[in-house]
Amino acid sequence: MGRQIDEFRAAWEALTKTPEVDGWRSIPITSPRGCVLRAGARKPGNEEAVLAHFPGASLPAAERLPEGQGFSVERVDLQGDGATWVALSRKATGGSDLFGAMACDVAGALHEEREADSQRLLKIFLGRVRAWQEFMRKGSQPLAAESEVGLVGELTALASIIEAGVSADVAADAWIGPLGGLRDFEIGTGGIEVKSTLSSVGFPARIGSLEQLDDTVRQPLFVAGVRLRQAAAGLSLPDYVEQLRDIVRGDAEAERALSERLLSAGYFDGHAEQYSRRFLQVDARVVEVVEGFPRLTFGRVPHGVTRAAYEIDLDRAPSSSIGFALALKKLGAL
Repeated sequence: MGRQIDEFRAAWEALTKTPEVDGWRSIPITSPRGCVLRAGARKPGNEEAVLAHFPGASLPAAERLPEGQGFSVERVDLQGDGATWVALSRKATGGSDLFGAMACDVAGALHEEREADSQRLLKIFLGRVRAWQEFMRKGSQPLAAESEVGLVGELTALASIIEAGVSADVAADAWIGPLGGLRDFEIGTGGIEVKSTLSSVGFPARIGSLEQLDDTVRQPLFVAGVRLRQAAAGLSLPDYVEQLRDIVRGDAEAERALSERLLSAGYFDGHAEQYSRRFLQVDARVVEVVEGFPRLTFGRVPHGVTRAAYEIDLDRAPSSSIGFALALKKLGAL
């Protein structure tokens, strides 16, 4: 990444010195096989940009392109030859350092694909930018303490799902919580919602909506509880991240999905030193949401209640823990 950011910065600096003629100016940068990358700037304004062309790939006119706080994405005819380029540009309100990190991350994701064709590279480009869109929507700052614990729990659940026998690419793709999914995992015919706690007494679990534990549409539904304890002998959040990266290494689709989910969840490698707490997993359970499970859904609240967030004690759930393997079999994922 160091060499790539130097290349971008040198190109952007050179572009600021070009004549003040309205329109795009660009300089070629090192490109992976299957696409063409250029560092760009549009005058007036001179905001930095990454310009990407994917020869032979189709980008439907109706496809909605991502846009986030601090950046925009648009189709451009860069050279007047009708070829479609995608411009990822910093807005005037966006920070240069963060945009530089974003540019390098997106370009790096493309370079990591050794055998991908242009259509896949376009998918990776847009997917990575959408992950940054979600990251910036969440504030672009290190995760709050509660979110840090929550992400550790979700990573341990993801590792357990893969260990149980689900392929890494399917498991990573099923992790939809960071993308705004109703539950953390939608896999097989149903879903798994992960709850994490540092509490040693009871198992408080916050439920964010009336829909979260509603199994009307997708069944069966499980809640995975991960109890953690802070300990010097434990692992930090970046350690858990590296463990997952080791698990999926070599599976290009799983690596792509994991990278996008981590960023969408608010995890940025540049913040790694901010996560000093270390955690040990002391308990894990997977319980099925069945009759008698403590929950509120649209069919279980008084008429007129349209929205609610609430807390349950998972220790008081009537279901016994069945583990990930049996839960995944019930879901049809194994």
